[in-house]
Amino acid sequence: MKIHEFQAKKILKKYGVPIPRGAVAKTPAKAKKIAEELGGKSVVKAQIHAGGRGKGGGVKVAGTPDEAYRAAQQIIGMNLITHQTGPEGQKVKQVLVEEGLEVVKELYLGIVVDRALAMPVIMVSEAGGMDIEEIAATSPEKILKVAVDPATGFMGFHARKLSFGLGLEKDLNKQALSLIAQLFNIFMEKDATLVEINPLVITGNNRLIALDAKMTFDDDALFRHPDIKKLYDADELDRLEVEASQHSLNYIKLDGNVGCMVNGAGLAMATMDIIKLAGGSPANFLDVGGGASAEQVENALRILLADENVKVVLINIFGGILRCDRVATGMVEAAKKVKLQLPLVVRLEGTNVEEGRAILRESGLTFEVAMDFRDAAEKVAAITKTIVP
Repeated sequence: MKIHEFQAKKILKKYGVPIPRGAVAKTPAKAKKIAEELGGKSVVKAQIHAGGRGKGGGVKVAGTPDEAYRAAQQIIGMNLITHQTGPEGQKVKQVLVEEGLEVVKELYLGIVVDRALAMPVIMVSEAGGMDIEEIAATSPEKILKVAVDPATGFMGFHARKLSFGLGLEKDLNKQALSLIAQLFNIFMEKDATLVEINPLVITGNNRLIALDAKMTFDDDALFRHPDIKKLYDADELDRLEVEASQHSLNYIKLDGNVGCMVNGAGLAMATMDIIKLAGGSPANFLDVGGGASAEQVENALRILLADENVKVVLINIFGGILRCDRVATGMVEAAKKVKLQLPLVVRLEGTNVEEGRAILRESGLTFEVAMDFRDAAEKVAAITKTIVP
C-alpha cells in the first residue's frame, strides 16, 4: 500500500526525522493561508502516488502567498502525467505547501527489501534528487548499499559506514547517524516495503532535512497497523483495481488490448510474456487465485471487460485447486450477464478439464479453444491484428 508524501512525513516526524514546516491544502485559498503562516516563500507540491511530479508541472516555487494561491490554482484539479502515472495521468485533489529552504546539497537515502539476499538493504547516494533507477543505470558506483540481517538488527557500524560514504562533516555526520537509525526503525516497525527520502538535503544552516518522502507497506501486514491502513486512498488507484481488491482478485491494468484471466501469479506473468512474444499486447494482469469460486470468476471477467481497451479475451486456466468446471461455470454466467461480444480464446488444462470443456460447448457461447499455451497466445495475437483501431 502506498501513501502520500505528507502522510509519510508525519510518520518521519513522529520518529524524530526533521521535515520542512508545512500543511496540506485542498483549495487555493487554504494554500495562500498556509504560505502566509510560513512567512511568504513556499513550495506547492501536488499530492499523488507517483514520482516525477516536478517534471510534470506538479511542483512550483512561490515567492509570496499570492503566488502560492496561483500555483495551487494551477495544480489542484490538474491531470498530472509523470513516468509513474502512465499516459492516463492522475487527478490532483490536494497540495502540500511547505516552507522554502536554502538547499546546499541533495542526497539520497532509502531502504528496500533485497529479495535475493532476503534482507532489508539501506542505500545512500550523493546523487540525490534523481530517480534511484537512473542512478543505478548510469552511475552505479554512486550508490552505497548496506544489508542488515534481521536476526542481529541494525548496528552502529551500519550507520557509520553509510554516513562515511556520503562524505559528511562532523556535525552532519552525527545527524545522519541518528536519521538513518530512525528510518530503519520505521521500516521494520511499520512493515514497510520501501522507505525513501529523495532528496535528503543539507540546508544553509547545516541541517539534514527530509525534503521529500515516499513509503509503501506490506498489504499482508496491515492488520497489525490500523493507523497505516487508515491512510489508504482509493482515489489514487485505478477504479477497476479497487473493485478487484474488493473481490479478493489480483488485478493490474496495463495498456494493451488482450484481456487476460489466469489462475496463479506465475502463470499470469508467463501468459503476458508469451502474448508479447506472439506479437500481442496484454491489457491487464488478472490472477483469480488457486481457490476462486464461480462467483469470483464471474467478477473477474466482468472487471476485465469493463476496460474499454480490451478487444479480445484470453482465459488461461490450469486446474489444480481451482477446477476447470468451476472456471467454466463462472465464465459462462459472467459472459451471459455482460452479453459478451468480444472474441474469446480459452485454454483449459488440469482437474475436471473435460467437464469444463463440456460446459463451454453447451453454453451457446462463441469461442476458440486453444490446445496449448503457445497456441492460445498465437490465436489472440492473430485476432488483434485483424482489429481496426
